[in-house]
Amino acid sequence: MRVSTFPTLHGEKAVVRLFGGTNRFQRIPDLGLHDDLLPRIERLLAETSGAIVVSGPAGSGKTTTVYACLRELAAAGEVPRNLVSLEDPIEVPVEGVAQSQVNPRAGLDLATGLRFMMRQDPEVIMVGEIRDRPTAEAAMQASLSGHLLLSTFHAGSAAETLGRLLDMGIEPYVLRSGLLAIVSQRLLRELCPCARQSSRPEDRLGLPVERVRVPVGCSECAGSGYRGRFLLAEMLDLDADRVGRAVLDRRETPVLERVAIEAGMTSRWQRALAALEAGRTSPAEVRRTMGFSGPLAASPAER
Repeated sequence: MRVSTFPTLHGEKAVVRLFGGTNRFQRIPDLGLHDDLLPRIERLLAETSGAIVVSGPAGSGKTTTVYACLRELAAAGEVPRNLVSLEDPIEVPVEGVAQSQVNPRAGLDLATGLRFMMRQDPEVIMVGEIRDRPTAEAAMQASLSGHLLLSTFHAGSAAETLGRLLDMGIEPYVLRSGLLAIVSQRLLRELCPCARQSSRPEDRLGLPVERVRVPVGCSECAGSGYRGRFLLAEMLDLDADRVGRAVLDRRETPVLERVAIEAGMTSRWQRALAALEAGRTSPAEVRRTMGFSGPLAASPAER
């Protein structure tokens, strides 16, 4: 677990973050990925160069996904690959990976450490998080020089990840050539069996579904109406020609998202609607996690 405390008017405020048990979420199939995404990610992990970026807000399971990818790589093949990581901090030891932690006081930040790490003859590099332009530049350079790179990024969607990297000053041709894919994910609470069906418009919260399930609360779920969480993800593939052209043209985030959807990406909103129709979660949980401003798809005005 990770504990954070902070002083407030009425005393110390504490937040406890619980990590999954040592035997949970070990490999890619354990994450609960959508059936269409699992084989695509496994195929990308077999590549020898390029970057795979896992994005999402804080607490969305990005690091858990990247660690599962590392374990998958460490266990794959008869000849082990040279796997290294640079993290801040190291959250979980991964067997078969040479893990290093940054030390700003010694001048070892993410960008500097990544440049030195390139001399260690790595085949796969995991960078804990891309936070600034120097780290982004070093990471993309590594992906273009014959290394498979894994990293996380704070962004609300796959298209927003592209937009923010462009805003950081990363050249479009570098992103087009170096990025293999962006996986953007959320963790949504799953409804307890005590949930009830509802067709009231006010329960749909503006979402285009006819019937939904809403939380009730019972002793099994401690009155919350939810038990456990599940993964909701979208994957933007940079191999699509139209997406690549949109990146090279420096298109805005809404346009990048529309182009990606037209190229075959199943968006996070489409995944959310499918989860609502299946009765896995509630409109209130979708809105709590994904907000009210995000569109289901880019509007014609954004074309």
